[in-house]
Amino acid sequence: MTTNTKTPETHSELPPAGARTGISEALHIRSWRSAAIVVPFVVLFVVLSVASGPFLTTSNLLNIADQQSAVLIIAVASTLVLIAGGIDLSVGATYALSAVVSAQVAVSHGVALGIVTGMALGIVAGLINGIVTTFFRVNSLIATLATALIFSGIAAKLSNGNLIVLTNQPAYAKIAQTQFLGVRMSIWLALAVIIVLGLLLSRTTNGRYIYAAGGNAQAARLAGVRINFVVILAFTINGAAAALGGIIDTSRVLSAQSSSGGNTLTFLVLTGIVVGGTSILGGAGAIWRTVVGVLFIALVGNGFDLLGLDPLYEQITLGIILLVAVGTDAWSRLRQS
Repeated sequence: MTTNTKTPETHSELPPAGARTGISEALHIRSWRSAAIVVPFVVLFVVLSVASGPFLTTSNLLNIADQQSAVLIIAVASTLVLIAGGIDLSVGATYALSAVVSAQVAVSHGVALGIVTGMALGIVAGLINGIVTTFFRVNSLIATLATALIFSGIAAKLSNGNLIVLTNQPAYAKIAQTQFLGVRMSIWLALAVIIVLGLLLSRTTNGRYIYAAGGNAQAARLAGVRINFVVILAFTINGAAAALGGIIDTSRVLSAQSSSGGNTLTFLVLTGIVVGGTSILGGAGAIWRTVVGVLFIALVGNGFDLLGLDPLYEQITLGIILLVAVGTDAWSRLRQS
């Protein structure tokens, strides 16, 4: 007598027909908004090129990419979470906590251990978010809002609210400030993360499962897709990305504090993702669109600086952009229903 030992958990093939139907539906919850962000991005780029002489210079463009490297890394990872049907409001707190711990350990025990500790902490933070969201069935918005408060409190306690300075650790600066082919390492790191996560989402079975989890989780679960694993994976990657972003920015300024990141970083990340076209309800989105969305927001800020416009109007502009993006997402789904 023979037995079949092949189980859904051990093979790497695509899911059965039932799951494919659900996944296909998730993959096709798209409309013209898929590439809509490209048009305003190009228009804004052209306008700034004409209106400001310093804008279209290598130094300015590289400076934008350098300053946005951490946001890009966190945003592309957070895209996985949103596509999977969740949301992570703790990225700013994870960013700050990992930066503080990494800096403290680097000062006391060396740069290498500081980096490893900071990254490990981010992975643990993301894992906690994933477990609380899946196994304890806590809504991801509430769960990550709670963990954001916890992580922020821990960071403040560990640093006593003080700025941690790394001027005696010049090796830490090499993480972000080292140049290769005239481009800072922070930009190369961001590019590497974008490529890896882009391939994960678009070319792997787990990437298809992420779309399925956000598109029709119940159908995918009934078809054998391990939804809990997929969601935990997305949150864990996001935690690691937030930690890497915190380490990169710490390397750039050679200091860290518990108040860095926070709500401002979380807002920029989520705004870039939503403006890029990723649905806040899950099941639709792409890494490249998030990249364009984040850079579009960065161009708005850079344009206000170069043109000497009132920064208060920048906040109003970003709010309007976010509102239009969310409204477009809702309108698009209404048309498909």
